[in-house]
Amino acid sequence: MKVVFIGDIVGNIGRDTVKRLLPWLKDKYQPHIIIANGENAAGGRGINAAITRELFDWGVHGITMGNHTWDNREIFDFIDDETRMIRPSNLPPGTPGRGSMIVKGNGKELGVVNLIGRTFLPPSDCPFRVADEEIEELRKRTKCILVDFHAEATSEKIAMGWHLDGYASLVVGTHTHVQTNDARILPEGTAYLTDAGMTGPRDGVLGMDKDTVVRRFITGMPARFSVAEGKWTLNGVFVDIDESTGKANKVQLITVDEESWIAV
Repeated sequence: MKVVFIGDIVGNIGRDTVKRLLPWLKDKYQPHIIIANGENAAGGRGINAAITRELFDWGVHGITMGNHTWDNREIFDFIDDETRMIRPSNLPPGTPGRGSMIVKGNGKELGVVNLIGRTFLPPSDCPFRVADEEIEELRKRTKCILVDFHAEATSEKIAMGWHLDGYASLVVGTHTHVQTNDARILPEGTAYLTDAGMTGPRDGVLGMDKDTVVRRFITGMPARFSVAEGKWTLNGVFVDIDESTGKANKVQLITVDEESWIAV
């Protein structure tokens, strides 16, 4: 099974980039399933129903979220009914939505788990224990499982990769919006990447207007961030999974921007 994961989509530039590049991604990687992190898709914070429908219409099969899940209140109107979208599974019991899903595409089935880290982020349940529970349940249906670990600390993400080696097909980090260069297959067959990066404005600060962010660092004064303008970039990862074992055969970074089209 071939899977493409698209890093955090940021604002309208991120959405336009996904729409523009999906045909190219499909042609180059021939993915059966495409997953995208959409927690910043609406103006850099949250997601709404219209954007969710757009992403599915363009060819995304499943959407994961993160710490900005609830920033757009419209999500409360549809997250319980949208089976192709998940929020972090280790949020408290009673939180709307679900934390895992089975995504179908081109005759294939992929289990997907969304988790959020506890280091430098608001309190949540243990992502390691919840990961074990979710994967055990999903493996009753499929051995092919992708885990989106939305976390701040690289150490926490790397620890999750080792924890799930041999149990998940791909453990990919999101949240920091900076793609790391450590894609590898761990000894027991799990593909791993500390952070997929982001899809959106290339010349901002994590997708936000750079002048506003720099001014806040210099002055220490509060500032309202807005999505940056300018050139686009798309970051993500491709993984080829052995469906009989759930282990990864190949993992490959995807890095594309207006000035250099690179797939390393």
